[in-house]
Amino acid sequence: MNGIEELPGIDPSKAHVARMYDYYLGGDNNFESDRIACMELDKLVPGTRGLAINNRNYLVRVVRTLARDYGVRQFIDIGTGLPTQDNVHQVAKAAHPDARVVYVDCDPIVSVHGRALIPDDGSTTFLLEDVRHTDDILNHPDTQRLINFDEPVAALYISFLHQIPDRDDPGGLVRLMMNRLAPGSFVAMSHLVSADPELRARLTDLMLNATQGNWGRVRTKPEVGTFFAGLDVIPPGLVEITTWRPDDMATEEQTHDWIEYGGVARKQA
Repeated sequence: MNGIEELPGIDPSKAHVARMYDYYLGGDNNFESDRIACMELDKLVPGTRGLAINNRNYLVRVVRTLARDYGVRQFIDIGTGLPTQDNVHQVAKAAHPDARVVYVDCDPIVSVHGRALIPDDGSTTFLLEDVRHTDDILNHPDTQRLINFDEPVAALYISFLHQIPDRDDPGGLVRLMMNRLAPGSFVAMSHLVSADPELRARLTDLMLNATQGNWGRVRTKPEVGTFFAGLDVIPPGLVEITTWRPDDMATEEQTHDWIEYGGVARKQA
């Protein structure tokens, strides 16, 4: 990776979810540890690559819908991951050229590539921050410069909250974010879930071992539903994400032993 493994905070021996995701999406910003973790996942649940690709397409549909149909011009993307095609600012700006985006991730590799992609127009920023520190993110000077907290904002937690252990209260992170945002704001999320308790435990153990403890757990649909408490979920509700407002883009064959489950909700005006 052209010496990027020498960046402070990079441990090539430890898999990272953003780089695993990059591998599944066909990128080359990943290490052997990431590829090994993906291969182990594929042994346990074949079709996880399709799951990752479908989740990326879900992100595009969510941002397009919020920008085009609901007029959202401000986005905060938590745990953004490595950039690929149709990133949040590109999709949002297709509907609103004045759209503003704050990307947040704690991986230095994501930071390097994310900042290289940012347009030179002052409308987008990348924060290398602990994604659990919501107040630090919202109080950051770049966030304060870009985001008008008197107007609706969309907070994106796409394939992210399963990376947060219960001790860090993932639902509390969402509540804190939405409490700080204006009425009419949105939260969008997808989360890995499984109905099989044994599989949930095996998948969680695999990811915890691969990341050396830097992960949360696979949850259930009802648990994810609690993250939307007090918010108005917009149609079609909380669903398996390939069924959320599908478009003409082909859906990849994926596993259904674990799925990405979620939706979009609005803070009451």
